[in-house]
Amino acid sequence: MSDLIEYSEAEHAVTLRLNNGKVNALSPAVLAAINEGLDRAEAVAKPVIITGREGMFSGGYDLTVMQEGIDAARAMVDAGSRLTRRMLAHPQPIIAACNGHAIAKGAFLLLASDYRIGVEGNFKISLNEVAIGMTMHHVGIELCRGRLAPVYFNRAIINAEMFDPQAALTAGFLDSTVADENELQQAAAALAQQMASLNRDAFKATKVKARKQQLDALDWAIEEDNKM
Repeated sequence: MSDLIEYSEAEHAVTLRLNNGKVNALSPAVLAAINEGLDRAEAVAKPVIITGREGMFSGGYDLTVMQEGIDAARAMVDAGSRLTRRMLAHPQPIIAACNGHAIAKGAFLLLASDYRIGVEGNFKISLNEVAIGMTMHHVGIELCRGRLAPVYFNRAIINAEMFDPQAALTAGFLDSTVADENELQQAAAALAQQMASLNRDAFKATKVKARKQQLDALDWAIEEDNKM
């Protein structure tokens, strides 16, 4: 596995720790490594914990790739969108252990996970696309439509509002918060153990059935984004 992702396996979970520079940028290689980690988790039939480093979950897509040109940017975003879709239908539970800031695609990784735990503190969780001059893509809109609290939908997407962990909890980016990094990893491990006890077949079937409308919307959105 790429050294951009630190892979580890415990009794009840596979952990994928993002390890790509100061902001854990999500480059094509990182996206591919996450997919490889999901493959390995599926093979061993264990829940997945996706986490970053203390203070930083992920700052989003790799801007150096964005600057290479439209083709490179489009290919990276398409890979990210397909990863999002895969996470929403993955047969194993996916837990996001959000260590701090989660911006743009970093926040979308939270929205694509089954349970999201965040660290309290002076951190920002935001979809900042509009703030930096980018029109939100269809996949992002459909993902937010399915996972955010309705009253926060416009605030997060159109207004590019930044949320601290407590506000992100209310908005729907997070499901719970803990006080610090140690508690974060402990809480994620405990949740993985609990989710590992679920009936695997029932979990997989129910997850896909419950999200069918959103998965169909994402399939449409991926195709629409590729026409742009």
